[in-house]
Amino acid sequence: MAGWTSSINDAGSNPMWKSEVASFIGPLSSWSERLRPIVEKVSTGQRLSMSDGMMLYTHPNLNEVGRLSHCVRQSRFGNHAFFNSNVHVNQTNICVLACKFCAFRRSKRQDDAYALGVEEYLEDLAQYADVVDEVHSVGGLHPDWGVEHYEELFIQSRKRFPHIAIKALTAVEVKHLSHKSDISFHETLTRLKAAGLGSLPGGGAEILDDDVRKIICNGKESSQEYLDIHRTAHLIGLPTNCTMLFGTVETLEQRLNHMIRLRELNDETNGFQCFVPYPYLPDASRLPEAQLATGSEILRTIAISRLMLDSIPHIKAYRMNIGDELAELALQFGADDIDGTVQKESIMHLAGSTTPLDHDRIQLARLIKDAGCIPIQRNTTYQEFELFTPPVPKPRRRLKMAEM
Repeated sequence: MAGWTSSINDAGSNPMWKSEVASFIGPLSSWSERLRPIVEKVSTGQRLSMSDGMMLYTHPNLNEVGRLSHCVRQSRFGNHAFFNSNVHVNQTNICVLACKFCAFRRSKRQDDAYALGVEEYLEDLAQYADVVDEVHSVGGLHPDWGVEHYEELFIQSRKRFPHIAIKALTAVEVKHLSHKSDISFHETLTRLKAAGLGSLPGGGAEILDDDVRKIICNGKESSQEYLDIHRTAHLIGLPTNCTMLFGTVETLEQRLNHMIRLRELNDETNGFQCFVPYPYLPDASRLPEAQLATGSEILRTIAISRLMLDSIPHIKAYRMNIGDELAELALQFGADDIDGTVQKESIMHLAGSTTPLDHDRIQLARLIKDAGCIPIQRNTTYQEFELFTPPVPKPRRRLKMAEM
């Protein structure tokens, strides 16, 4: 990829953004009186607190909250908005857990259960290998697969497709492999990195509050285990994303505490590259008590994420979950990344997503331009960037009109 590069920690962000954000924010007098204390904090590079976050959640003017988050986004990235060329290959839907919100999971005995062997996985990936540079793979906790299975999978994937970066495994999958193979998180991740794993996607954080987790994903990794696994990944040089599933049974305080815990870990490790907040999708799953998020709440949560998470460079508008239209709006509410071409995805679509799966780079670039931004193609770990210029369409051949 021709273009420019960045360090894995800066991830393409302006390292001087805190000293420049005031120029984007402008005079305090241009902001409502209620919001001015927070605007002043952001302007002077101060970190927002839980009470600041609550004020942002209850501020009556959503557009003003979005405007402030957009100023921060511009100070970090200008008008650049990022995407990549990727495909999701979910290796199995068989899982020993049964999280209440999950529409993807199957037991071994169900008719539509599947588990891709190494060669089947490679055959699936081969269909997209000419047009992607990342494979994103997460799946169920297969009762028979230990770390050796994934070592072989990653080794063979890198051998067959050396240009494709492997972003794979959520924290609970790492925990499962660790327990299955009776080794530590550190050894599990070290072995997988040596086999070709390049980064972790960060899924499975849900809400980092164990009372909430007991309701929506009982038996999954604890809040502390999620953080410990990501800390371990960062310490051995594996960058990761982090996520938040909102709109289930959590309170606003629990959302904000989730962000603060991620922020504090990244103060220590500087290994989180992107935060991905996404709302619970109710269709075809089993959480009737969920407090479903509206479009306005989704945009507000994305905007607040940008303002609270000053130590995490990127905020993703995960269009596979929120749809193209809301993702486009989110690029004016603090988000700077819309994931990628995806091509194939199961987990969100089984949960109710209707986002198209056949987007190519030209369509993504058009979405970004419609949001008033500049499309930038990136690699998986936000180190390589290129201004995306769509190819010039070939002129149409026209038949000559018959002479009368």
